[in-house]
Amino acid sequence: MPEQNQDYAIEMTGITKRFPGVVANDNITLKVKNNEVHALLGENGAGKSTLMSILFGSYDPDAGSIKIRGKEVKIKNPNVATELGIGMVHQHFKLVRNYTVAENIVLGSEPLNKFGLLDLDTARQKVKVLSEVYGLNVNPDAKIEDITVGMQQRVEILKVLYRSADIIIFDEPTAVLTPQEIDDLIEIIRLLKEQGKTILLITHKLKEIMAIADRCSVLRHGKLVETVNVADVTESQFAELMVGRAVKFEIEKAPCKTGKEVLKIENLCVKNNHGFLAVDDLSLSVRAGEILGIAGVDGNGQTELIYAITGLAPCESGKIIFDGKDITNLSIRKRIEAGVCHVPEDRHRFGIVSEYSLGENVALKNYYKEPYSKRGTFLNLPAMMEKGEELIQAFDIRAGQGAHTPLGSMSGGNQQKVIIGREIDLGGSFLIFAQPTRGLDVGAIEYIRQRIIQERDNGKAILLVSFELDEIMNLCDRIATISKGKIVGIHNAGEVTEREIGVMMAGSKNQEQNKKSEGDVE
Repeated sequence: MPEQNQDYAIEMTGITKRFPGVVANDNITLKVKNNEVHALLGENGAGKSTLMSILFGSYDPDAGSIKIRGKEVKIKNPNVATELGIGMVHQHFKLVRNYTVAENIVLGSEPLNKFGLLDLDTARQKVKVLSEVYGLNVNPDAKIEDITVGMQQRVEILKVLYRSADIIIFDEPTAVLTPQEIDDLIEIIRLLKEQGKTILLITHKLKEIMAIADRCSVLRHGKLVETVNVADVTESQFAELMVGRAVKFEIEKAPCKTGKEVLKIENLCVKNNHGFLAVDDLSLSVRAGEILGIAGVDGNGQTELIYAITGLAPCESGKIIFDGKDITNLSIRKRIEAGVCHVPEDRHRFGIVSEYSLGENVALKNYYKEPYSKRGTFLNLPAMMEKGEELIQAFDIRAGQGAHTPLGSMSGGNQQKVIIGREIDLGGSFLIFAQPTRGLDVGAIEYIRQRIIQERDNGKAILLVSFELDEIMNLCDRIATISKGKIVGIHNAGEVTEREIGVMMAGSKNQEQNKKSEGDVE
């Protein structure tokens, strides 16, 4: 009825969308009230992003209808969505890195002066006003390449607001943010709601739903399971709705049994892309059968440390000793062959080739060896596909065309499972996990964390870098806290609290705790 329809900003009825080998959305009906924060929860590949891409005009549905504020519409492309007041903040930012904030925000909707020329002054002023109104604190003259990931996301939000959107879709908005940036984003969403905006939040992070959402629709295998009031449901109930079974949030593990020293770093110094010292006289070691966690705020040298260990960045000084051998100047391939395995934090840049199939991606690091290469000359594609199918089963990877599925067409979480499966399958003695559960749902997180523990119990030396403190506290046997490129404390698990680590992350040493820690570098 029209009167009731006015209560809804969005009504998507009977939406179905098929891709080769998979039904991404199966007869979904979604109703979003005006001026609410409505979460879409589901496992990777459940159909959340596909449904929202249909609403934003990136995909045409195979069946179903859409009403915006009670009026049926045909959203053929994103320009139509923009005209209807719908904006989308994408998981992977769509920004031109060498343009300024203001230039990125007005791109495609540039203001012109009376002579028909670009009026950047007007654009800068409007951006400044919007930034102040919504508490975004963005400098319109800063270049994208010079600002943090969290600030880049604020630019994406400003792009939407600049185009007068009153329905805003956030696609996995916290996947690349630090805990502090996540808190800031939640406050921004609250302010947007207070300003009368309707928010759709695609996520699989239960804490964020509990913190900010009014209602939540749960998707599983392309179908709508249920829409609930968030206040009426617990985190455990949400997890069960999402994956169809009870989920363990705490991973049980036996005490570690450490063996020989696998990795030893001595007085390491590494510069970042801007030529500044990012890793400063850092020393640590990792033994077989243990997980050493690196805790710290993003941008404090973790990335450069990993690059130095894996050979992606040169060392200014210091040594990297692996299995008793100096690998400081060894090539990347030689390090891989020695047993250094790496799950990168930036999977698109260093982990996968999007245009390649799943099977081809599985063989990226050893394609030149048997069974993937015949006599070192011809690639054995059937062998790659066979290994791909094996990992699909072992790691519960959702791939519509099996090992032949182009990796770029798969969800971020399933891409991550492919990378983790490949690195574990390589069989090296040392595993680096950088943000291993970033972008994964609770079921996948549970599984990946169990696999990390399993590899540790198999005698592997593991370095875990994560911005999720609960992940560090839950999985690690020792915890090294990093601040401004320096290790400010190494503690055995159970000897330090999250609060104490947080203080050290800010740069304060806990001297008394350090004295008690095993393997202290001070």
